[in-house]
Amino acid sequence: MKLISSSVNAVAPLRLRNIYSLSLLASLLLFSVATNAQQSTQSGLITIESDQQTADNSIGVVTAQGNVRLIHVDRGIVATGRQAQYFMKEERIVLSGDVDIVQKNGDLLQADRIVYFLAEERALATPSEDGQVFSQWSFGNDADDSNPVIP
Repeated sequence: MKLISSSVNAVAPLRLRNIYSLSLLASLLLFSVATNAQQSTQSGLITIESDQQTADNSIGVVTAQGNVRLIHVDRGIVATGRQAQYFMKEERIVLSGDVDIVQKNGDLLQADRIVYFLAEERALATPSEDGQVFSQWSFGNDADDSNPVIP
């Protein structure tokens, strides 16, 4: 009986070591995922999600169509629309079709078409026929840059 009881006691520390090893491994994996996610938010990184995307390198145009969502984490911007085009040579992004742009501080811009000139950091919003451009801005509040926008 003593032999059986000591073998059970020998298994218990082994199980504890396995549990400790698994928890250590899980912690390392979570740290690795968090580190990779943090590194992927490089300065100037823009993510585009859509139903379809095409690129024509001969003219330098990338086109995204259908349920387009553009995310610029550094600037805290999420934009949606039916189509987005990035013109590399002109450093210009054109969003069209029920475009909504929301900033993390709550600022909002809605139009049928918005052209954003990257080098100038300037936007031009135009309405649909017989429509208007809508914008909502908060003045006097300092934007909290510590928390990026959650897409």
